[in-house]
Amino acid sequence: MPHGKRFFALFLAVVLLLTALPCYAVDGGATYYVDSVNGSDENSGTSQAQAFRTVEKLKTLTLTPGAKVLFRRGGSYPCELTLTCSGTKENPIVLSAYGDEALGQPRLYTDKPTEVLRLFDCSYVTVSELEITAHNGGGIWIDALQNTSVGITLTGLTMHDMQNYVLGARDNLSAGAAGARACVMVKGLPARSRFAVNDLTITDCEMYDCGNGISLWGSWNEEQTPWCEEEDIDPIFNTGALVENVYFHDMDAESIIVGICDGALVTHCRSIDCCQADGLDENGEVKYFNASMWFWGSVNSTIEYCEIAGQKNVGDGMSVDFDSYSHHCTYQYIYSHDNQRFCNNNPNHSGHHGNTVRYCLSLNDNGGSNRLGGGAKEYGMRFYNNTIVNCRDFDISRIPDGLVANNIFAPLPGYHIRYDLDAKKQNTLITHNCYYNTLVPIVDKHPYIRSPGFASDNLNDPESFRLVAGSPLIGGGIDTDCELTQDFFGNDITSCNIGCYGSSGVSGRYPKEDLLIFPFRYLRVIFLTLKVMIAHEINKRK
Repeated sequence: MPHGKRFFALFLAVVLLLTALPCYAVDGGATYYVDSVNGSDENSGTSQAQAFRTVEKLKTLTLTPGAKVLFRRGGSYPCELTLTCSGTKENPIVLSAYGDEALGQPRLYTDKPTEVLRLFDCSYVTVSELEITAHNGGGIWIDALQNTSVGITLTGLTMHDMQNYVLGARDNLSAGAAGARACVMVKGLPARSRFAVNDLTITDCEMYDCGNGISLWGSWNEEQTPWCEEEDIDPIFNTGALVENVYFHDMDAESIIVGICDGALVTHCRSIDCCQADGLDENGEVKYFNASMWFWGSVNSTIEYCEIAGQKNVGDGMSVDFDSYSHHCTYQYIYSHDNQRFCNNNPNHSGHHGNTVRYCLSLNDNGGSNRLGGGAKEYGMRFYNNTIVNCRDFDISRIPDGLVANNIFAPLPGYHIRYDLDAKKQNTLITHNCYYNTLVPIVDKHPYIRSPGFASDNLNDPESFRLVAGSPLIGGGIDTDCELTQDFFGNDITSCNIGCYGSSGVSGRYPKEDLLIFPFRYLRVIFLTLKVMIAHEINKRK
């Protein structure tokens, strides 16, 4: 073959090979700047000197993986922005800030009854270091309408001024963040699609002066009817949600709902003075119920290392709440204080299965009574190594196949522990609990009725509820097959104790009680309990 023809044949083969290979889009990764003071919408937006002035210009852009939209610090930006875009795990799309940090975060806001930002069908989008307000609307609405969303991150946000008034009813959870007066709404209840929002991360944020904080929802069934019979439940769970180091405070309603999630983790968060409306009508009857951090229809999820305080809703207002068919979920390392109550579970249909509450400290949660079992039973509930001080009545009944062990119950004078006489028949093990200044349930197989031996009696300091070295509760518990290695206070668990303290004791004197004094103290307990029960019956009949 002549050289010319041979070269042409080789060239043609290379061309055919290249056209057969898959094509990949080049990652543009453009950075766009927005400056409400010095920018102009006539600019290109691709440098600080050529910054846009308003958010409106962003609506004309196509954001590709690696793209950044940066708002100048010190600026204030009217914003009702809907994004439908996706980055990659290695190159997310970023909305964030630039400029002098002393000027504070850029403020994105709306005066309209809508959201500041909507992330619809987005994946791998990061929103960070922004201030978001919407006094007639909501913050961020994340939804998956046409496909599953993956890898959205919200971090370093300050979100406030979101319709924080007494509503007088439960919020509308089906109309986005604005409808729910929320900082962040994920999907809604009922949902608008059967697609999930997975691997959502919300970290290092502050949310306050709002109706609600974060509301997470998946999809309950094909008909999108969450209030249905058990046989109609067919959930699409959101998986891998993480909410970490978020400070919620001063809210009319709830800080976080973990709804229809699998494997969600809420950790190291604070919820202070949320659920501020009492929820009562003009006759003092409960109109609606809300609580600070709770599960709804979720599985294998955990709320831990959180402080929850100051809830005022009379119907709920509790720290521990398994609601609507939640299974194998856990509260652990919760510091709960000055709420209406510590726990009030609300299972429906066939009840809950396999939920756990452990190594929690409850102080002064005494606006109302507590209950573990709810109306339809908590199957397999494990409630152990908790310290409950200054509560009202505590109902440990209706938990078939459950465990109540190694807890300290020290209620207010005159209040007591309610229980089922047929606990054995229900296969519920109640044992090795300490009951101080309250009646001892006859179903407890091995009760302690002595002083716990707290380090001090300062109800404003959780450190007071460690045990002194001489306490009989140190080493007095039973093995619960708990895989945790640290107690509520962060100590290594070195002893099988009763209560949320798991080490060998702190310095202090254990207050031993004379055997002659004990009968008189217990008679006083009986008298005060009867007095409270009689007063309660009189109030019921009025």
